[in-house]
Amino acid sequence: MALLAYIKSLFILQLLMGFVFVVSGLIINFIQLCTCIIWPINKQLYRRINCRLAYSLWSQLVMLLEWWSGTECTLYTDQATVDKFGKEHVIIILNHNYEIDFLCGWTMCERYGVLGSSKVLAKHELLKVPLIGWTWYFLEIVFCKRKWEEDRKTVFSGLDRLKDYPEHMWFLLYCEGTRFTEKKHQISMQVAESKGLPKLKYHLLPRTKGFTTTLQCLKGTVTAVYDVTLNFKDKQTPTLLGIVNGKKYKADMSVRRFPVEEIPADEAECANWLHKLYQEKDALQETYSKEGKFPGPTVIPPRRPWTLLNFLFWATLLLSPLIKFACGVAVSGSPLLIIGFIIFLIIASIAIRRLIGVTEVKKTGSSYGDQETKKQN
Repeated sequence: MALLAYIKSLFILQLLMGFVFVVSGLIINFIQLCTCIIWPINKQLYRRINCRLAYSLWSQLVMLLEWWSGTECTLYTDQATVDKFGKEHVIIILNHNYEIDFLCGWTMCERYGVLGSSKVLAKHELLKVPLIGWTWYFLEIVFCKRKWEEDRKTVFSGLDRLKDYPEHMWFLLYCEGTRFTEKKHQISMQVAESKGLPKLKYHLLPRTKGFTTTLQCLKGTVTAVYDVTLNFKDKQTPTLLGIVNGKKYKADMSVRRFPVEEIPADEAECANWLHKLYQEKDALQETYSKEGKFPGPTVIPPRRPWTLLNFLFWATLLLSPLIKFACGVAVSGSPLLIIGFIIFLIIASIAIRRLIGVTEVKKTGSSYGDQETKKQN
């Protein structure tokens, strides 16, 4: 086990895996660009193709979690809810506390066959991020600047386009608007106090506009809302860098299903429903903090081999010519070629580290709390 952990920590292996992800992602983005000619002819065919192209990229990240780090994901829910996974359009509400919360969500999407068609209400800045933002663009992801006056038309039109989506989609919403930190939590609770709302211990105050708008626009398409509350055993604080280094985590996810017809249609009442939901999420986290588990029965969905097979396909396709080229450079004895190859490796490692940095807590989030506080003053 110690030897395996050491092998996983080797930078050269991590660099090669990063190389496979980046280059395969660029190839996938190029193919996605080529599929644009299909859109005017057959929109649904375009969507089905892009779902599978996106799966080929995202599943490489899921492979890191499932096969490389061996992280375990346990669901706390009933079998009736599990039986509906992957068989309906739904909105997912997930707490935003960890660097890899999105990866745990994607893992569940993969295990129930909706990874390629998963959606998110994403901040506009991510559109500029290579691979991630570009792939989302072709998937018709809705991007917003989190300024409602500017976002209204974009969000409504983007959501309206998804009403006839041919694949079952899980639409992920981070209703807190930004990732949890102690500073933002303190500011958020000041806002809660000023608005006469109950304070939360483990969450930020939810931003209701995104949820109420998404539910309103997709009503008739989505049939349920899944409330997902994520935590980790032994008070672990997982990071994507830890996953890359092969560190194993144990994720627990409480999942509750709410049929759309049980959620108030009125915007104000719907917003109150969301606030109540977050109070319940807070109570669930309090239970987990005391007992080390969520209430209810558990389900451990088995991991599927497709993520590993997909990565092996890309690794075989891309690493063989790279290794041959590296050997050719080494035996050439040309200082210019050797220096050029070293510079290439340095640039590649920096690029990969920048991609990892997108998920880091200290580098993510918004000034939402500060803006809200200013509005109150």
